[in-house]
Amino acid sequence: MYSNLLPITTAINPRELGGFTGFNNHKIRMHRLLRTGDLSKMSPEDTQFLKNYGVVKIIDLRSKSESVSHPDPQIDGVQNISIPLSSEEGTLGGENNLTQEAKLYNENPHAAFKMMCDHYRDHVVAAHDQKTVRQVLKILSETEEGAIIFHCTEGKDRIGFAALFVLYILGVDLEVIRHDYLASNEILAEYRAVRDKRFKEAGKNLTFRANMRVLSSASDSLFDTILLTIEKEYGDLETYLRDVLNVTPELENKLRELYLER
Repeated sequence: MYSNLLPITTAINPRELGGFTGFNNHKIRMHRLLRTGDLSKMSPEDTQFLKNYGVVKIIDLRSKSESVSHPDPQIDGVQNISIPLSSEEGTLGGENNLTQEAKLYNENPHAAFKMMCDHYRDHVVAAHDQKTVRQVLKILSETEEGAIIFHCTEGKDRIGFAALFVLYILGVDLEVIRHDYLASNEILAEYRAVRDKRFKEAGKNLTFRANMRVLSSASDSLFDTILLTIEKEYGDLETYLRDVLNVTPELENKLRELYLER
């Protein structure tokens, strides 16, 4: 079982990023960085848990339409910040998306994988997405104390993309970051099984259901799509951080000072 799970049941894929080893063997501080999926169905007990845990900011990377239809909880003393990672509306696999892509999903078992690869490439090269990651890093650098949640719908793709850069700047080994990204498969296993059962009972064919499983899964190939796109378009990850995300030595040092144990 993934060891960094938060003990809450009404938010999907909730994790503490504290404890990972970073720069110069300093561990990431606990109660500082949290990643989750949808928070809109939080119970009063879980909401209180997050407040007691020290949460001071919630960064929502979902689209505007998702944020409006499934709003984050309003917690006393917690700042809600909406900065969509993608300029597109909706989430992959959402109802509107399924309607638009229904023909492909029913006929081509690889349609979702191709689309996901395209979206991961877009996250790397799109000016809007780059700006969002820069905003996330700025918010982190300005938060002296307390825990920050950054989340999307399933806590997997958009959060996985942003977390890659946050953890890498903090000095976490790239393969550890990959493992954290892939952990969504284990954590979301029951969620995916319930979703698949619902599609099966609705009469969806196996090709459609295979595509839906792809949309709700993390993949080495998708993680590598980020790295390969960066290598092809920008040279290497360090260059991308410096020249695209504007990660200066001062910002890097500030983030390490704030989020790594001394």
